[in-house]
Amino acid sequence: MNPILTFIIILIGFYGLATSKNIIKSVFCVTIMETGIILLFLNLGNLEGGMIPILDRLGIQIVDPIPQALMITTIVIGSTITSLALMLCIKIFHHFGSIEWKVVLKREDKS
Repeated sequence: MNPILTFIIILIGFYGLATSKNIIKSVFCVTIMETGIILLFLNLGNLEGGMIPILDRLGIQIVDPIPQALMITTIVIGSTITSLALMLCIKIFHHFGSIEWKVVLKREDKS
């Protein structure tokens, strides 16, 4: 995959985060940015014509498995953080009665 395309995905997530008025939309924009970063790391760890590191033949180029292992860990941690953030959105809705950033921040200032 093209690194420019992954940067575009990251920028789409950043733009959505900057313009979002809803907390849940902000959580999903952070998830989109995380996906773009994962794609970027996997793209940088790729080797054109490289073989999988399980095969043990001498004289061939193999792909480094460390970025793949790190990105699997990142996916697990990212899904956990996303579920925690969505749970906090439910708590915010129960407490403030809205999930809009302006309403929540105005009520927080008055409290």
